[in-house]
Amino acid sequence: MVPWIWAEIVRLVSWDEQVELFIPEGSEKAIRGMLDRAGADCKSVSLYSQSTNRVWMRDAGGIFVKDPKGKKTLLDWRFNAWAKYGDWQLDDALPKAMAKIRGLQKSCVVQPHFARKRVVLEGGAIDGNGAGVLLTTRECLLSKVQERNRGFDQANYEAMFKEYLGISKVIWLEQGIEGDDTHGHVDDLARFVGPNTVVLVVEKDKTLPNHGPLFKNLEILKGEIMPSGRPLEIIPLPMPRPVVFRGQVLPASYANFILTNSSVLVPTFHDEADSRALGILADCFPGRKVIGVHARDLVWGLGTLHCLSQQEPD
Repeated sequence: MVPWIWAEIVRLVSWDEQVELFIPEGSEKAIRGMLDRAGADCKSVSLYSQSTNRVWMRDAGGIFVKDPKGKKTLLDWRFNAWAKYGDWQLDDALPKAMAKIRGLQKSCVVQPHFARKRVVLEGGAIDGNGAGVLLTTRECLLSKVQERNRGFDQANYEAMFKEYLGISKVIWLEQGIEGDDTHGHVDDLARFVGPNTVVLVVEKDKTLPNHGPLFKNLEILKGEIMPSGRPLEIIPLPMPRPVVFRGQVLPASYANFILTNSSVLVPTFHDEADSRALGILADCFPGRKVIGVHARDLVWGLGTLHCLSQQEPD
């Protein structure tokens, strides 16, 4: 079932833009056949053999940035499997593979360092508004349970974000959602949908563990003033009922959506809140098609759409 969900995601993206896929060696024929049967625009899909430990490109892949003159650089952060698992070495090589595919010169590939240490950072740990403001969580970056960068404090992270991402303001939320294997990634929690607007998942059911932490994050955002001097606009996004597999609560969240050139692809979970979440995001992106993608089976792997993708600017 899960491979066909992947094929559906590729189909939806391929009709909007170019798709680059890393695949296991020797699997190209089978994957091409599956994508063709799924109705993907195969001319817009490029396949590259590359061994990986897991599928989460958002976290292991490099992050593309552009300077004011339009020069593109790939930031090759260190990946250590969320400071939790021992198998990360193949994933940590993904940024170099991305640079090779793009033919980037060595000067266009940067390994961020701070205080003489190569920085560990996952793409799912941060979300930016494109105008110098970044969202993250204390649970993730300042955790002593899954410590990414030993000895880093809030000031260190903010200085590093300024140097490598041009960030002038960091909004620190507290805790991520229940079941998040990454220990508090913000892409399951809150996302910018405009320069001054954030969608934030909320849980109205006071009997569920997510209710208290998500309400606390809402209170933090209510006190934020943007660099423009305007208050941050907050749009609540519902949570689906808990998705549980073999006794484990999974990180099911509508905030894990992705943008294509003309669409918003949103994970859905066969839940009554699906339609409300799709409607809210349709209002946030009036110029785009908002499409729900079945992700109840996909989230068994502890991630969904945003986690498995990484965008590249033109």
